[in-house]
Amino acid sequence: MKKIVIVTAIIAAVVGFFVLGLDQVLTLENIKARQAELTGMVNREPVVASVVYFSVYTAVTALSLPGAVVMTLAGGGIFGLVWGFVLVSFASSCGATLAFLVSRHLFRESVQARFGEKLAAINRGVEREGPLYLFTLRLVPVFPFFIINIVMGLTPIRTFTYYWVSQVGMIAGTLVYVNAGTQLAKLDSIGGILSPGLLASFTLLGLFPLAAKKTTTLIRKKMVYRGWNKPRIFDRNLVVIGAGAAGLVSSYIGAAVRARVTLVEAHKMGGDCLNYGCVPSKALIKSGKIAHYLRNADRYGLNRVEPQFVFKKVMERVHRIIARVEPHDSAQRYTAMGVEVIEGYARIVDPWTVDIELLEGKRVKLTTRSIIIAAGAEPIVPSLPGMENSGYLTSATMWDALAACDELPERIVVLGGGPIGCELSQCFARLGGQVTQVQRGARLLVKEDEDVSFFARETLERDGVQVLTGNKPVRCVQDERGKAIVVAGEKGEKRLEYDMLICAVGRSARLAGYGLEELGIKTGKTVLTNEYLETLFPNIYAAGDVAGPYQFTHVAGHQAWYAAVNALFGGLRKFKADYSVIPRTTFIDPEIAGVGLNEQQARLKNIGYELTTFGLDELDRAIADGSARGFVKVLTVPGKDKILGVTIVGEHGGELLSEFVLAMKHGLGLNKILSTIHTYPTFSEANKYVAAEWKKTHVPEKMVGWIEKYHAWKRG
Repeated sequence: MKKIVIVTAIIAAVVGFFVLGLDQVLTLENIKARQAELTGMVNREPVVASVVYFSVYTAVTALSLPGAVVMTLAGGGIFGLVWGFVLVSFASSCGATLAFLVSRHLFRESVQARFGEKLAAINRGVEREGPLYLFTLRLVPVFPFFIINIVMGLTPIRTFTYYWVSQVGMIAGTLVYVNAGTQLAKLDSIGGILSPGLLASFTLLGLFPLAAKKTTTLIRKKMVYRGWNKPRIFDRNLVVIGAGAAGLVSSYIGAAVRARVTLVEAHKMGGDCLNYGCVPSKALIKSGKIAHYLRNADRYGLNRVEPQFVFKKVMERVHRIIARVEPHDSAQRYTAMGVEVIEGYARIVDPWTVDIELLEGKRVKLTTRSIIIAAGAEPIVPSLPGMENSGYLTSATMWDALAACDELPERIVVLGGGPIGCELSQCFARLGGQVTQVQRGARLLVKEDEDVSFFARETLERDGVQVLTGNKPVRCVQDERGKAIVVAGEKGEKRLEYDMLICAVGRSARLAGYGLEELGIKTGKTVLTNEYLETLFPNIYAAGDVAGPYQFTHVAGHQAWYAAVNALFGGLRKFKADYSVIPRTTFIDPEIAGVGLNEQQARLKNIGYELTTFGLDELDRAIADGSARGFVKVLTVPGKDKILGVTIVGEHGGELLSEFVLAMKHGLGLNKILSTIHTYPTFSEANKYVAAEWKKTHVPEKMVGWIEKYHAWKRG
């Protein structure tokens, strides 16, 4: 109702302005003709005249009516330079702020809800440097001020900031126009005030803050190196610390452009993904899946059997697969590319020097133009009383421990309800373990929507996992009954006995031992970087899990491209890391994959959306394969086919997601997916069918009605 009242009042005021002919009053010719009369009124009643002028000027500016320029000239002509400038300066700023507030109140909420994702980068820029942008625009009269008022009202800039920046920024333009108004009688036209030279001067004046900011940034960057002695020559163009996904990609890019690159790794090439994460876990998940198929063979018309296997052989297969993938990430391969690979512990001793303690005990110091920290992350171990004594494993240490087992430990407790915890729980249950999964939160996979979390829990419980949500680990004990962990839930404490305890509660960036604190490089949960992945020192970068914000191997490789290119070519051009389209997959069976926003995230960010779903129980291939569980759901901009996010729960979900990732990256909507031929019968048809479901709800009913009448006419 408030908005309706405001809009009605504005429309009435604008209509009244033109109906009463005020647009003809606020012309240069009319003001010139009445200059003597108006000056006399000011001389007789200066206070009243000033208040009336101030009020009218404020109203004209607030309503974005034509005539503000003429009134500015009139201010100089009838009040003189000094008092005219004071009146115009404050009236214009007040009017601009009122227009700003009207725009914010009427349009900001709906615009942000509709275009929030697209405006996110602009909002961040305004929050960070809005006053500078506004000041620059105010200095250049070429930009229509009423447009600036309306557009800035849609951004998150604070009202008081908007007012005082406008007040200061419009001083130069106001002075020019008010001063011109003192010579009102000699003016032939408004256009004659701004000569090309004056416009050029204003433009240069507007560019000055940006140039000053750039200069200040360069000086600030130089200042961080104060006290350090920069080498005159360098041993390397780039030193990379860590040979996980980010380190390998960074090194590869450096070698590809013929830079001299050194890669330092203290443990195993390939990092956690090859040795402890993605590769071994997916190999073990496959064995668990085969066991599941055998146990449920009757679903496919075969005799169900209890799988017979030696767990040690399963683990031997896991390690064979690691060994088969290992050459892709080996020191030999990267050496052949031209990368110098050093086994040792790297420590940054100054912005251009890395001290390396070789594994054989010697030390090497290398000077380098740039450094990339790609140290990765490690499993978090909760601090529980008795935990160290009773024993535990993490996703990093369990592989060697399991390789030494002839049989899978019978009773397994998994701490953590995230992707790693869910994957391991299902896998071990399918291989015959008695698995209990403990989650402190109210549900599994808390970053997913509630229906997805429910699906994951139901799936794990179908495979025999005992899922305990809302249970907090309290302590570990070891007594005559064996090892156990005590958890506390709504019904009190509960003892869970185990033969193997696995901690899968998350991962933390490796920050210690690299010289970051001594250099003053800021860290929190990760190494703090800017949008270019630069740390405090512009030549030292961070990429991968150590930099965040996403702990995915594919994001680490994605960041590595930006870090490497900026490190090697930042003096020519720098690139901001792009996180606009980040896919993710949890590899339980069926898989849970997503990209962009889900419903939970959209609600938290107050982004409007339409939801379209398609159940895999309607997909021919899924029915034929006995995999008709799950769904595809797509979030789109209301009324449009633009994709905001996708969640796929089902067989091959990670692969199916790629089509949506491509579409979102290149701005393709559901109509494009619908018009693309998909092979029949395949799971990929689910993507086309969910697009068809969206189309059904967006058929123009009026047009369909006319088409129906057309066909009736054709029938005679």
